[in-house]
Amino acid sequence: MIGNIYAIAAVAIIGGGLFGFDISSMSAIISIPQYKCYFQSGPVPDDHSECTGPDSDVQGGITAAMPGGSWLGALCSGYISDIFGRKKAIMIGAGLQMIPAIGLFCAMFFLPESPRWLGRKDRWEEAHAVLTLVHGKGDSNSPFVLRELQEIREMVEFEKRNSDVTYLELLKPHMINRTHIGVFTQIWSQLTGMNVMMYYITYVFLMAGIKGNANLVASSIQYVINVAMTVPALLYVDRWGRRPTLLVGSTLMMTWLFANAGILASKGHWAGPEGVQHTKEASWVVAGAASKGVIACSYLFVASYAPTWGPVSWIYPPELYPLRVRGKAVALATSANWAFNFALGYFVPPAFVNIKWQTYLVFGIFCLAMTVHTFFMFPETAGKTLEEVVDIFEDPNGIKNVGTPAWKTHISTRRTVMLEHNKFDQAAEVEKGAGYHEESPNRSGSEAVKVKA
Repeated sequence: MIGNIYAIAAVAIIGGGLFGFDISSMSAIISIPQYKCYFQSGPVPDDHSECTGPDSDVQGGITAAMPGGSWLGALCSGYISDIFGRKKAIMIGAGLQMIPAIGLFCAMFFLPESPRWLGRKDRWEEAHAVLTLVHGKGDSNSPFVLRELQEIREMVEFEKRNSDVTYLELLKPHMINRTHIGVFTQIWSQLTGMNVMMYYITYVFLMAGIKGNANLVASSIQYVINVAMTVPALLYVDRWGRRPTLLVGSTLMMTWLFANAGILASKGHWAGPEGVQHTKEASWVVAGAASKGVIACSYLFVASYAPTWGPVSWIYPPELYPLRVRGKAVALATSANWAFNFALGYFVPPAFVNIKWQTYLVFGIFCLAMTVHTFFMFPETAGKTLEEVVDIFEDPNGIKNVGTPAWKTHISTRRTVMLEHNKFDQAAEVEKGAGYHEESPNRSGSEAVKVKA
């Protein structure tokens, strides 16, 4: 059994890698003659290079089918994993996908089960053994292992006492603000236009005059940029904080989207009813230095999304909620992501045909709206415990049902870093100096929380 946490994470992200492969494959094939002829909306011509492909709304439906299935899967995954366990649920999904997911399926045999799930099934000895394997380096009495095991015990007892939670609780006055922030984090992540632009990047490059294999190579570069620019976020996002990262990302993306709209509007022209190379979605033509500007702005857009909204939109929602409603709240936020992915996947091809370069204006305005929304409503959660986040939203001196104004919240990672390195005494001193003390009131169903003195 493998206990190295990096090896476990490496296997766990294979599924995310397969999702990225889906997007890149889709964007690569939608402009090739074989695809166009297979989905030809009318009779297939003898010369396959003359195929026009599916109508724009049909193309949207084809692309949207993938996120639509993901949305349905996201709704079902919570129930399935609770029944079968996290490990077996992943194995079932990998088995259904088969090749190349067979590698994930085989690797899961060598990984331990989730200790939290084992705890929920009263298999405490196995949970303790897993924690020892992963975190204790063979020492079952490691302070970190014992502390983690105790937290899991408390969480399991807490969940048993709060098993009556429903989605309606997320709409209660004291929770509605947190619910809307989590849901809109995922919605805004889609409304940046990143995923759909990656689906249809070949259309954009056709407009810029890049054709054939050169188009596929140019499209592939953006995936390299996406992967490379995600690395800084993995290393530094806890130091940057959630709010600054989101605000910088949305501002930069808005800049590149408006720049592309301006270039296309001022330097381009309509490509005619058949589009570029019989691709109706490539409805606008730009050449020369302007085409290079469109390509550059497209790459800069990806480079701005990858270290900001890309990872933070998944990190942020789970940090917003108390444990009682956390599972259902995160599931709701995730389903919003896939629902909007589905909608936008369907919307963009007809948009390129009907409103042409103004499509960039639509997404640019979305980025402007999300910048304003984030500044006024999204509090900082980096370095804070769930209890401290509860304090933000339930601040008696703050705005009713909102709490501390978002722009007055700040990052605090020093104490968290000490806890991660088992420096519990130093962390307690930092906590004491920050004005925290232990109490045991029943806030949001919790048996013990930390509140500001």
